[in-house]
Amino acid sequence: MDLFKLKRLAQKPVLEPIEENHWESKAVFNAAVVYHNGYIHLLYRACNNTFEALSLPYPDEKYKFVSSIGYAKSKDGINFERISTPVVKGQGLQEAWGVEDPRITYLDGRFYMIYTAFGGRSWEDVRISMTYSDDLIHWSSEHQVLLDEPNKDGALHPEKVNGKYMLYHRRPPSIWVAFSEDLKNWHDHKIIMTPRENSWDSQKIGIAGPPILIDDGWLLIYHGVDENRVYRLGAALLDRNNPTKVIARQEEPILEPELEWEKNGLVPNVVFSCGQCIVDGVLFVYYGACDTCIGVAAVEVDKIKF
Repeated sequence: MDLFKLKRLAQKPVLEPIEENHWESKAVFNAAVVYHNGYIHLLYRACNNTFEALSLPYPDEKYKFVSSIGYAKSKDGINFERISTPVVKGQGLQEAWGVEDPRITYLDGRFYMIYTAFGGRSWEDVRISMTYSDDLIHWSSEHQVLLDEPNKDGALHPEKVNGKYMLYHRRPPSIWVAFSEDLKNWHDHKIIMTPRENSWDSQKIGIAGPPILIDDGWLLIYHGVDENRVYRLGAALLDRNNPTKVIARQEEPILEPELEWEKNGLVPNVVFSCGQCIVDGVLFVYYGACDTCIGVAAVEVDKIKF
């Protein structure tokens, strides 16, 4: 049974590309979300070209897109102030084509950003990497590859588990976790959730933002893809003390493409989240729509039932 759904707070995007800013002129989407010091902070992916989103062949090196991370903040969750330059840019060969899809966890008194480092044209050039910040705007120039393998959808769990860091990641088509004592060497990789046959999440799944604690356990929002390549958002509940254990999973999606700008864009029929936050008892979920712009939907936390 459909137990809860997200309700859109706006019928139009809350963040769109700015043509005058070359680095974010074509697309802004897939934002990490942090509620801190009375503001909702978005660290969003921005693109200066459309080849990647359209999955077209790259005709020439000079036409390649580059992704970077921009910053915006809001008091009300809908109206945002932006910084006019990116706060994180790609470094070195592994990030030659940019930094993508950030997810942020506050842990040990520091903000850790796990993101996708893209070094070229194919899946083989994708790595999960990390940087960190004390204020969400100034990020370390130290960019560290966490898993030296093609991988995406990485995030740190908001608490240590048995004294160890826990990393969510995605070896297609499932959601995996791994553990580390030092944020460098990862071990004990295991699958915690897999696609379901004949369902809206039948082809592949990956986490949205890092899970968030509610009364019943860790709420994990995730994206699922079906055989028609429609991206939707779903919800699962992880055990409070053992977050590798899925104790409930909603059958139906909590958000799916319905509005014009969610169904038509650079990549059609996509809602994809990298983050959420709770403010005054309301869960705000920010999502990229069609790899083009950013929307927001919400639900009261006390209405989240499994």
